[in-house]
Amino acid sequence: MLVTFNSDRDEVTMFGDVAVTLLKMAGHSGTVPSALLAADIPAALARLRQALANAGPDKPAAKSDPDKDADERPVGLRLRAHPLMALLSAAAEQKSDVMWNEGAH
Repeated sequence: MLVTFNSDRDEVTMFGDVAVTLLKMAGHSGTVPSALLAADIPAALARLRQALANAGPDKPAAKSDPDKDADERPVGLRLRAHPLMALLSAAAEQKSDVMWNEGAH
């Protein structure tokens, strides 16, 4: 499943499991589809930043795949969170609501 986040000017699509995890870290239920009102975005963004800071270092993959390059590393949750955090930051500045739905639009 993919989840697409939309504000007045921005759109971000990410894997559903990552999106739900980040939404829960931001204090939301993780329901898809749903929305955040503009007035609630600064607090949600602050909770998300704090949760990511408290999460500790991103853990490497549990099992190494011998077919992959040795230099290839898994993408951690902090890095995956950046596009959503940028969208939320922009929406907070623009006083715009953010909505999300299943699938890429």
